Amino acid sequence: MSDFSEELKGPVTDDEVETSVLTGAGMHFPWLQTYVETVAIGGKRKKDFAQTTSACLSFVQEALLKHQWQQAAEYMYSYFQTLEDSDSYKRQAAPEIIWKLGSEILFYHPKSNMETFNTFADRMKNIGVMNYLKISLQHALYLLHHGMLKDAKRNLSEAETWRHGENTSSRGILINLIQAYKGLLQYYTWSKKKMELSKLDKDDYAYNAVAQDVFNHSWKTSANISALIKIPGVWDPFVKSYVEMLEFYGDRDGAQEVLTNYAYDEKFPSNPNAHIYLYNFLKRQKAPRSKMISVLKILYQIVPSHKLMLEFHTLLRKSEKEEHHKLGLEVLFGVLDFAGCTKNITAWKYLAKYLKKTLMGNHLAWVQDEWNSRKNWWPSFHFSYFWAKSDWKEDTALACEKAFVAGLLLGKGCRYFRYILKQDHQILGKKIKRMKRSVKKYSIVNPRLSY
Repeated sequence: MSDFSEELKGPVTDDEVETSVLTGAGMHFPWLQTYVETVAIGGKRKKDFAQTTSACLSFVQEALLKHQWQQAAEYMYSYFQTLEDSDSYKRQAAPEIIWKLGSEILFYHPKSNMETFNTFADRMKNIGVMNYLKISLQHALYLLHHGMLKDAKRNLSEAETWRHGENTSSRGILINLIQAYKGLLQYYTWSKKKMELSKLDKDDYAYNAVAQDVFNHSWKTSANISALIKIPGVWDPFVKSYVEMLEFYGDRDGAQEVLTNYAYDEKFPSNPNAHIYLYNFLKRQKAPRSKMISVLKILYQIVPSHKLMLEFHTLLRKSEKEEHHKLGLEVLFGVLDFAGCTKNITAWKYLAKYLKKTLMGNHLAWVQDEWNSRKNWWPSFHFSYFWAKSDWKEDTALACEKAFVAGLLLGKGCRYFRYILKQDHQILGKKIKRMKRSVKKYSIVNPRLSY
C-alpha cells in the first residue's frame, strides 16, 4: 500500500494533533498541508470559523475544476472543521459535501488506490448516518467501475438491510435503487448462466442443473428490478435487463406492457430510449407496420436526427396512406438539417430518389412546404462550391446524390450541381448524364413545370 494510503489510515501522533484533522469517526488526513489554518482575503487574515471554511470550500471547488488533485486535497484540511460547526444546518450538510468532494479527489488523485477509497467510504458512511444509503450506493458503483462485482454486491446487500431513521419517500426510492442495482448484478450472472446454457445440449446431464440456476437468478433479478421501474424516472439499463428476461421466458405480453408503460406513461420524463426499446421489441415481434410507425412518430418529434429515422422513412414510404408519404419527405429533410448527418450517403440517396418520385407524383406543394423554410440556409449549409469540391474529393457517390438534390431544389444554375456536372468520371459518367436530364425535367425552379 502506498504512503498516501498509509497516511489516510494511520494513527495520529501527539505531534500531529494540533496540525491535523481528526473527525468524530477518527478520520485522519495528515498529508494535507497544515498552513491553511486561516485564509487570507483582501489582504486581511480572517479567523472567523464560517469564513474560513466557506473560503476553503471555494478553493477546493476551484482546484477540482482545474484537476489540481493534490491542491484540492490540501484545501480539504480546513474544510473538515465544518463537521464541528455550531450551525446545525451546516453541520448536517457537511458529511455529504465532504463525501462528494473527497470521493472525487480520491478517484483521481495519483497516489490514491482502491484500499484508500474503500476506507474513506466506510468511514464516511458512519459520519452523518442519514447519508449511509446514498454513500453505499455510490461506493458500490465505484467498485463496479473497477470490476469488483462481489464486493459491490456485498456492499449493496449490507445497505439493503440497513435500518435507521424515518421511512421517508426519498429513503424508499434509495432502497429501491439499491435493490435494482443488486438486480443488475444478478442479471449479469444470469446472462453468463444463459450463455452457458446455450452451449449445452438438452440431453446433457448438466443441462437441467444449469437451467434451474438460470431460472433462480432470473427470479431474484425480477424481484429486485420490478419495483424500481414502476417509479417515474429514467431506468434504461434496468428496463432493458428486465425485458430481456421476460422475453427469454416467453412472456411477450409482459415485456410489451413494461415497455409501453415506460414509453407512454405521462408520469415518466420524456425519454427517447423508451421509444427506441419499444420499437425494437415490436420489430422483433414482427408487429403491424402501423404500430411501429406510431412509436417512431413520437421518437421523430423528440430526436428528428436519430438513425432510426431512415427506417421510419421506409415504413412511411411503404404505407398506403398519403399523409404518411408526405411525412416521409418531411422526415428526410429533418434528418439532413443536422450537421452530424451531412455526410450520411443513405439519407441523401433516399432524399434524391424520393424527391424525384414526389415530383413525378404531382406533389410539388409537398416539396415547396419543406423547401421554403430551408431555402435561405441549406444552399450554404449543403450546396456551396466549397462543399462540392470537398465532397467530390472525399466521396464521389455522396457528391452525386447531393448534386441531384441540389439540382432539383435550386435548378441547373446551382454551383454545387454545375461543379459535379463538369467532373470527368468514367464510372459515374452515365449517372451524371441521367441526373442532368432529370433536373432539367423535374427541378422545382423550372418555369416549364406546371402541377
